[in-house]
Amino acid sequence: MKNCLSIVFIAFLLYSCGKELNTEGILVTNINELNNAINKATPGREIILANGIWTDVQIKFFGKGTKEAPIKLRAETPGEVFIEGQSFLHLGGENLIVSGLYFRNGYTPSSGIIRYKIGLDSVANNSRVTECVIEDFTQPSRLISDRWIEFYGKHNQMDHCYIAGKSNDGNTLMVWHTGNENTNNHHQIVHNYFGPRPRKGGPRGETVRIGNPQMTPGYVNVSNNFFEACNGEVEIVSDKADFNIFRNNIFYKCEGSLVLRHANYGTVDGNIFIGDDDSDFYGGIRLVNTGHWITNNYFYKIRGEAFRTPLAVMNGIPNSISNRYKQVTDAVIAYNTWVDCKSPWQIGIGQNRASSDVLPASEIRSLPPIRTTIANNLIYNTAADPSPIVDHDSINGILFKNNIIDNNGVKYSKFRVLNNENIKMKQVNEWLFVPENNENDFLKETYKGYDFGSIKTDLFGDSRLEKNRIGAINKFETAKKFVIDKKKYGPEWFTTEKIEKEPTIYKVTSKKGELNKMINQANSGDIIELVDEIYHVTTSIKIDKDITLKSIGENKTQLLFEGQENTPVFEMNPKGVIHLDNISIKGQKHHMAFAPLEKNMSSAYKLFVDNCVIDGFDIVLIASKGSFADTITVNNTSIQNCENGIILAADEKGDYNAEMVTFNQCDFFNINKDVINFYRGGYDESTIGGVLTLSNNNFSSCGSKEESGLLIKTRGIINVNIKDNTFKNNPIKLVALLWGAKNNHHSNNTIIQSGYIKVEEQQKLDLLY
Repeated sequence: MKNCLSIVFIAFLLYSCGKELNTEGILVTNINELNNAINKATPGREIILANGIWTDVQIKFFGKGTKEAPIKLRAETPGEVFIEGQSFLHLGGENLIVSGLYFRNGYTPSSGIIRYKIGLDSVANNSRVTECVIEDFTQPSRLISDRWIEFYGKHNQMDHCYIAGKSNDGNTLMVWHTGNENTNNHHQIVHNYFGPRPRKGGPRGETVRIGNPQMTPGYVNVSNNFFEACNGEVEIVSDKADFNIFRNNIFYKCEGSLVLRHANYGTVDGNIFIGDDDSDFYGGIRLVNTGHWITNNYFYKIRGEAFRTPLAVMNGIPNSISNRYKQVTDAVIAYNTWVDCKSPWQIGIGQNRASSDVLPASEIRSLPPIRTTIANNLIYNTAADPSPIVDHDSINGILFKNNIIDNNGVKYSKFRVLNNENIKMKQVNEWLFVPENNENDFLKETYKGYDFGSIKTDLFGDSRLEKNRIGAINKFETAKKFVIDKKKYGPEWFTTEKIEKEPTIYKVTSKKGELNKMINQANSGDIIELVDEIYHVTTSIKIDKDITLKSIGENKTQLLFEGQENTPVFEMNPKGVIHLDNISIKGQKHHMAFAPLEKNMSSAYKLFVDNCVIDGFDIVLIASKGSFADTITVNNTSIQNCENGIILAADEKGDYNAEMVTFNQCDFFNINKDVINFYRGGYDESTIGGVLTLSNNNFSSCGSKEESGLLIKTRGIINVNIKDNTFKNNPIKLVALLWGAKNNHHSNNTIIQSGYIKVEEQQKLDLLY
């Protein structure tokens, strides 16, 4: 009997500590079993997480494997182990490998989701994370800062991972250089898919950041990655360490640039930057500091300006401190191609002597680039560009050699640094243009500068040693076979292709509670058609998905809001998108038409209003602190008889509450104050900076209680365009006070008894650093 009990007891212990699969692997089903397996792990051990949802697991994976026998932590089935809730994975020790995990539906309670360090001092070395996904694992509030991936130690790797959806403060991936144990680190960031990072509305939104501004050596390799819609801020990649390599990456429709920010001796080779006509913010490469080599890169329809220009060579600050802008020196920019880019070369970007009265001397960028070579590059335009080169200061410190432009038949001779030619070019796909092989003999006339022999291959790997040509592409036959295969990036088990479904159309009557019920039941993308004339809405309508609400006939359906005081008709939640079409919304003086949640707005909302009436509210739209509207577009709509209008003024320190704000063909009548209050407190240059477009609108009898004397408030907003509007009988001092040094413009406006539009060339704002 005792022997039987002993056998049962031993079997129970073995089960409670995890199921042994073989001599090397152990299957664990909960955090206690996992921790026990980690504590006992020896070289060659494989710890297998059972399929299913693991909630609130804070994994500290410490072990000391060997190169020949690493310790592994993997999913039982790749992609079927879901890490949710308040969870993280931190690694420490030597020769560890993690694979197959899927982080979703949660956020990290600590400093990183995946971190190559445990606690204060246990760094990981020679360790690898592969075939993992982090998707929308973002903090409840966008103002809470974290970093999703943190590299410490030396010789660590992340490969074939998918990372997307970070909407809160802080860079997505950070390589730390604090302390000798983290410098000269030789990390590998390869074959990953960096999916969409949404617009953030403030600084500190890089996708990849390497180092701090101490400019310590890194030798980090960022290669063969795919970056898609990485729009967090102006810097997609922010390089702040020396000797790093960026090779064969694809940047697809990203509203930012690869920036050599506080780095020296960077290599940027063989990267592809693809833009389009649908955004003026797609960026290229920006240079600061010394010794960079920019070679074999291809740029298509990159239309960004200022810090996002296709090639931005910056001005420096005399005696600059480490976290600002040192002078560009000793750089090489060779064998690159720009196709249909807007003013692709801009030299002396950031020159700001005119701001010396509003900025301290330590912020004045007055040093143009010197000892720099720009050679063997090609610019090709299917429509003439009037200014392919923009000189913001002085180009005298640059040697230009054998650079060619085909400007669609329009000769460009300014600065005399480009040779005009008629290039026989063939378009091989929607974004790739390649010079034909048997034509264009002038492309063979390359400049052989110092150490140019080290540029041994072209964009697609063809040799430059025997046959060499100007531009990024050396051989037509290889280029025409190239296709972007997204399956090469990220985990093999994960697809980035989203299934598009046809929207379901629901017809909803005015029966009490039916409208709210149907919106709750609908899926994202569905359409709600209102079949009755009047709807009495007694509680706020929660918008946490993409919903269209429209009248079924020509007449506007009326939504009469009868909710509690200080509540909105439409409560905007994270990821909420509302399309309103041909609807009249009537409120009372203690109601709001639209408002985001007061807190925990983890991601952006969007608002589209067309052919509507908004009448009788205390506030039309008010931002809460930490909320962010990616897009607000209002067309052909009457906004009338409201105490307050659009209040997008809740954040400070460079953050702001909306990105793209557009009013077109709208009538604003009898809005007493804050007609449009779009505010950005504190200034830096890391973001789009907000975009306000007012066109073909009528403003009348507005601003009667406006203490500031300003009808349209745009303090700190970078991009403002007020055109073709009529302002009539508005009892205010100024229609708008615009920031002339930035992208603030006004034109063709009619102003009758409404003050005037004032342009203040320089405005003083608090700096954020």
